[in-house]
Amino acid sequence: MSRSGETTRADAPGRGLLRRLVGGVLGLAWRAVALVVVALVVLTLVGAAITPVSTLMLGRWATMQPVTRMVVPLEAISPHVPRMVIASEDSLYCRHAGVDFDALFAVIEAGAERGASTIPMQTAKNVFLWPQRSYVRKAIEIPLALWLDLVWGKRRTLEIYLNVAEWGDGVFGIEAAARAHFGKSAGDLTRREAALLATALPNPRGRDPGRPSGGHARLAENLMARERGSGDIFGCVE
Repeated sequence: MSRSGETTRADAPGRGLLRRLVGGVLGLAWRAVALVVVALVVLTLVGAAITPVSTLMLGRWATMQPVTRMVVPLEAISPHVPRMVIASEDSLYCRHAGVDFDALFAVIEAGAERGASTIPMQTAKNVFLWPQRSYVRKAIEIPLALWLDLVWGKRRTLEIYLNVAEWGDGVFGIEAAARAHFGKSAGDLTRREAALLATALPNPRGRDPGRPSGGHARLAENLMARERGSGDIFGCVE
């Protein structure tokens, strides 16, 4: 009895120290989560008024590499561009709430490493996250995409995406891309030029919209045919 009591009294300080350590770690974790949430809220609210930069741009600036980007509102962009980008990248853009869960689950079941990335998910990745694929990044990207779709809405999310997307080495945003590849402003892009730019998005450094390869040109032709027959999938941005 006394031995048991002695053991309990001897162990009590150790347990108390452990509880304090665990409590301290949990407290720090909650503070970190709260700080991240506050930062994201601030950034998304700022993004409602000021177009943010992408993490790729920040990386280039940090390594003293040039960045070309000129921000333009959606109204100053040729209407062919959002139509082609939606038809190419996210045909259910106007119907989902930021994430196409049916497509996402299909990709997971198939064991694929890519696919089902919506425009809000790509925007979340470009503005807040890192380019390398990982399950950790995807796990953060999904709730971020839902948040952006809710806070920014369809038109603003698409506008930011078009202003931060990469279209060549150091070329970011649709205005810089239009000038670099076609020598004109984004508002003057033709339907075919918009299709060439949209089909370059998956491989912006390997596909040159201004001098497309035969394969790239065929992708653009197929996209134009698909966009023409896609019906009313653009109503949320027109």
